[in-house]
Amino acid sequence: MDRPTPAAKRPELLAPAGDPEKLKMAVLYGADAVYLGDSCFGMRSFAGNFTPGQLPEAVRFAHAHGVRVHVTVNTMMRNSEARAVPAYLEQLDEAGADALILADLGAFSLAKKYAPHCERHVSTQQSIANYACANAWYELGAQRVVLARELSLDEIREIRANTPPELELETFCHGAMCVSYSGRCLLSNYMTGRDSNRGECAQPCRYQYALMEEKRPGEYFPVFEDEKGTYILNSRDMCMIDHVAELRDAGVDCVKIEGRAKSAYYAAIVTGAYRHAIDAACLGRPLDPVWRDEVEHISHRRYSTGFYYGEPGQYTESSRYLRDWQILAVIESCDAAGNAVLSLRNKFSAGDTLEIVGPDCRPFEWTAPVMEDLDGLPLREPRTPQMRFRAKLPQPVPAYSLVRRAANLSAK
Repeated sequence: MDRPTPAAKRPELLAPAGDPEKLKMAVLYGADAVYLGDSCFGMRSFAGNFTPGQLPEAVRFAHAHGVRVHVTVNTMMRNSEARAVPAYLEQLDEAGADALILADLGAFSLAKKYAPHCERHVSTQQSIANYACANAWYELGAQRVVLARELSLDEIREIRANTPPELELETFCHGAMCVSYSGRCLLSNYMTGRDSNRGECAQPCRYQYALMEEKRPGEYFPVFEDEKGTYILNSRDMCMIDHVAELRDAGVDCVKIEGRAKSAYYAAIVTGAYRHAIDAACLGRPLDPVWRDEVEHISHRRYSTGFYYGEPGQYTESSRYLRDWQILAVIESCDAAGNAVLSLRNKFSAGDTLEIVGPDCRPFEWTAPVMEDLDGLPLREPRTPQMRFRAKLPQPVPAYSLVRRAANLSAK
């Protein structure tokens, strides 16, 4: 991969690692750093997460590839939890975590004592939207602040101009947006009893709602705001891949991809796309369209540029995900002659026209040949999930490359 010179200012690419498989994908597809957590104090309790026993190995794997590990400790503590935080912070420190992403002021203070080798980063949950707030956190000992997602590029430039250069600024560049300010929402709590600010959001803002009159149970009437339907709770996904140079020029030190609860395929493809976008921007080159197109190959809602260029406005057509591609297999190994061992995710057959993409490997078309199982018997259609089998590829590819195909999986 053609990387910029060390002297060039290059924002850190921070990718989601919701579980060990996603961690490997993010690392191998080009992340500079990954962020992860467990189900106790992180804001994504359904992401898979890491057990205390898995964390040291995760850190070792990332560090072996020159990648930093940031751990989320960004829920708001209750009294009973505050007693457990010191021991947990000590575990993170001993595991070798590089940074902690903190939201609770008490946890931030405890981290200084119980995780002295970890940088302290302030979570976007703190809604840092001005330079006075950023400076206050810096004076308390923060090495980095994750800015509120509601900021424009002009506001970020002003924060950069009025904060010490030693204070790093992190912003989101890609992923889901929340209808509430910096994710501070109680709708899920009210409707389902699942606390959105403790990583359990049921996303009721995505539900399809209808009206039912008390005396007419079972009769549902559509709710319309205008002739196009109801869309007050409909937020699009953020995509800034076409504007990485502007983020860099605004003084952003780190661009962050949302998505710890999303798939390993998402972690791989989006990380790889932004890896090329950042490197191209730092080299002063346009982004190769093949990598720009990759963010269209993952499950997503309609894209916008968030608040970076003003309010994004409402998208009035649909809140449904676009799912136009399906992952079929992960390539575990491949020799110089293209002889590969694969692990199945979704079934396909010999003769199918497919596509392969990998770490720094441009997508290319592949017509699946007759394959074989690990005993050497012919195999026309691998069917058992996670089964391992062999296939001949037209060219060698790196481990953890992916086999996929176009498939309309979008909700109707």
